[in-house]
Amino acid sequence: MNPILDRFQLPALGTTVRTEVLAGLTTWLAMVYIVAVNPAILGAAGMDKGAVFTATCLAAGIASILMGLLANYPLALAPGMGLNAYFAFAVVLGMKVPWQVALGAVFLSGVLFLIISLLKWREWLVNAIPLSLKLGIAAGIGFFLAVIGLKGMGLIVAHPATLVTLGSLTDTKTVLACIGFVLIAGLSARGLTGAVLIGILATAALGIPFGLTTFHGIVSAPPSIAPTFLAMDLAGAFSLGVVGIVFTFFLVDLLDNTGTLIATTQRAGLMNRDGSVPRLGQALTADSGSAMIGATLGTSTVVSYIESAAGIQAGGRSGLTAVVAGILFLLTLFFAPLAQSIPGFATAPALVFVACLMAAALKHLNWDDMTDYLPAIVTAFAMPFTFSIATGIGLGFITYALVKTVAGKPGEVSGAVWLIALASVAKFTLL
Repeated sequence: MNPILDRFQLPALGTTVRTEVLAGLTTWLAMVYIVAVNPAILGAAGMDKGAVFTATCLAAGIASILMGLLANYPLALAPGMGLNAYFAFAVVLGMKVPWQVALGAVFLSGVLFLIISLLKWREWLVNAIPLSLKLGIAAGIGFFLAVIGLKGMGLIVAHPATLVTLGSLTDTKTVLACIGFVLIAGLSARGLTGAVLIGILATAALGIPFGLTTFHGIVSAPPSIAPTFLAMDLAGAFSLGVVGIVFTFFLVDLLDNTGTLIATTQRAGLMNRDGSVPRLGQALTADSGSAMIGATLGTSTVVSYIESAAGIQAGGRSGLTAVVAGILFLLTLFFAPLAQSIPGFATAPALVFVACLMAAALKHLNWDDMTDYLPAIVTAFAMPFTFSIATGIGLGFITYALVKTVAGKPGEVSGAVWLIALASVAKFTLL
């Protein structure tokens, strides 16, 4: 008996060790940008960038391995984009809250998250969400991912009159990114395992002669984590003025993690026929505990990453994918120059490709019932247009509850849907 096959149930999930390792590498490549971006964002809040780099790698590594071992899901975790910006620019710089107190708020939001997970409340909430909204969430996160990917490819840029417009199609990075997208799509259509990874590496290699892919070296000693380790101020976070911040971290973490979990399990074919998520309790415990781990190390909220969908597309179906990605994040501590040699324009095409696949979830909607498909479409549209997964989910739940009620079908709205809808109203109006 092979302990790895048994531990991760690879035969039952129809996958192999080789496929899972390849998928883990793909996931890591798609999200390793966070080790460079997170220190820059939190550094703006006055935190030591070197310490944040080390905390980011450690948090991503430990959390991903925890998810793989505890829940056996191919989901990697890392400090969340969006939440780190809220931490730095809204809380620390905007509200003048010391970053140590903000870390304490992140830790307390993780504690609240963990309590709800252990008491099965969040599991009840997730499994009580209608299938139509789950499909809308899956597609919406795909659209959200597409905006990130298209921006990374240079295909869309900001415009003062139309918000966004077409980027320069003569820019070398954009051309190479488009080649990468076509390569990924074509190889995937041929059924080639690892098409996403091949596309990322090929695109990065094409940038070398143009000076767009820079080799930064291989090995470097990790910076000290001392400036941020256990630096959180819990006493300060308990103060009345920070309660709202704790709740915001908690609510956004809850909605973002739930959305990512639904989207990726649906894409991986791991969701049950009735729309429920198996082993949900273990997954919830892993991602809620990870938020506490991240705060302890010295980084903003750690969440499940939608970029895990890249590894799923490469064939990842078990927790071994997450464990491999986690190990690679830990190794990134020592190979930071090499990891940072993969440019953003090389991973962006993979995000757009995965986004296209995730949008296919909409075909499973009941298009004969407007009260079902309309809230799902609102959810899907709101995420990219507000650039917020949490906002899209909140607006979707509010729409579902109100449309069903006005249409004379209030009995189809579960208590969980009303609870999330009301919490979303409170967040939009009071916070």
